[in-house]
Amino acid sequence: MTHGHGPQTDGAPAGVPTRALSEGTASSGRHAVVVGGGLAGVTAALALADAGVRVTLLEGRPRLGGLAFSFRRGDLTVDNGQHVYLRCCTAYRWFLDRIGGARLAPLQHRLDVPVVDVDKPEGRRLGRLRRDPLPVPLHLGRSLAAYPHLSLADRAGVGRAALALKGLDLADPALDTQDFGSWLAAHGQSARAVEALWDLVGVATLNAVAGETSLSLAAMVFKTGLLSDPGAADIGWARVPLGELHDGLARRALDSAGVRTELRTRVTSLSQHGNGGWSVQVPGETLDADAVVLAVPQREAHDLLPAGALDAPGRLLEIGTAPILNVHVVYDRKVLDAPFLTALGTPVQWVFDRTEASGLQEGQYLALSQSAARDEIDLPVAALRERYLPELRRLLPHTRGAEVRDFFVTRERTATFAPAPGVGRLRPGARTRAPGLCLAGAWTATGWPATMESAVRSGVGAAGAALAALGRSRDRLPGFFEEAA
Repeated sequence: MTHGHGPQTDGAPAGVPTRALSEGTASSGRHAVVVGGGLAGVTAALALADAGVRVTLLEGRPRLGGLAFSFRRGDLTVDNGQHVYLRCCTAYRWFLDRIGGARLAPLQHRLDVPVVDVDKPEGRRLGRLRRDPLPVPLHLGRSLAAYPHLSLADRAGVGRAALALKGLDLADPALDTQDFGSWLAAHGQSARAVEALWDLVGVATLNAVAGETSLSLAAMVFKTGLLSDPGAADIGWARVPLGELHDGLARRALDSAGVRTELRTRVTSLSQHGNGGWSVQVPGETLDADAVVLAVPQREAHDLLPAGALDAPGRLLEIGTAPILNVHVVYDRKVLDAPFLTALGTPVQWVFDRTEASGLQEGQYLALSQSAARDEIDLPVAALRERYLPELRRLLPHTRGAEVRDFFVTRERTATFAPAPGVGRLRPGARTRAPGLCLAGAWTATGWPATMESAVRSGVGAAGAALAALGRSRDRLPGFFEEAA
């Protein structure tokens, strides 16, 4: 649910006239170049500019937003994949505020997740995960006690496992060597409890099933989201196309901060001057910089890093990736009354109503977010249609008399880094061994899985590292900076 992909919109690397780039570097003062215009790069650029540094942002695509973007399909504006955040995502909430987009991506007043099980002998059954205005862990007590998708014994066992999870020390490196599924089994969780609760939440946030997930990352997600503050897991999502936030509003915020943004400008190499500065090579131009933030995917970062910048650069190539598939269906009538739901007993995971956000005037547009989709990511559209339309008929009775006006898929084969046991030792921090060269991206060592929250935290952490290298104050960084550094 955190990342997805639509039709390729990357432009070919374009030569940028010398004047266009040099104009952004003509004034006096320290200059930082940010490579990559995803959430991590945009955040780093804003944080550096807010601290008084002159910034040039370079992005190879014709848009900002990285893996959280929109595209046009006929009259629709389509998000590449459904992205949500939680109230505990303080960094992404700061980002929304900073670009003026908070009102366009509001949070639920109170956590409420409809969960439909279609594989019951008695037929389709609806349950809900919601919180009460009570302290942790009582805030979820009534919901779990009445949760129809678990037996009484499983419900009691979930409570005991949650208390054990709450007691784990996230700073213990041994947690990263264990898998979450084995830990759950050792703490009395049945296969049904894993399916109907732990994986229901975990697959969407971690992009992996419990048995393939680092205990460290899983514990971080559940402790922070469900066991820290009563409202921590309240869900927020964009009520407008993601491109309006992560490209349109972000670009305006960068312009207002004085950041020079160059799109369709792909960096080909980095090199360090004898005096400690940096040269950033793009087609037709070289930029001089006092600091560089490399905010690109791990494999691209590996290819651009100069020798000696990391002790073991090959570790970046050991960080696995995990896919997300998004299935988009447009019906001729309304078939879902809720803004979203999640499902059991079916391949369908989460279903979102994207009708209003996409600009659809008639009917209803549903987006299915299918995480950990390794077995389906390369299936032909016809096979996916044959698989998912009958499942939607089982899940949503109103679809049975509805006409399908459009069916298409968007795929991201490398949507996130794989949160496998041992990944923690592979994720580098913001600082490198090369003075003034910093790393950002959801894949860096933020402590979070590959989410928008992790991307923003990494951008602030990289800005902090760059400011330290430039001898500048970090006082103007957001309050969560110390956690991200």
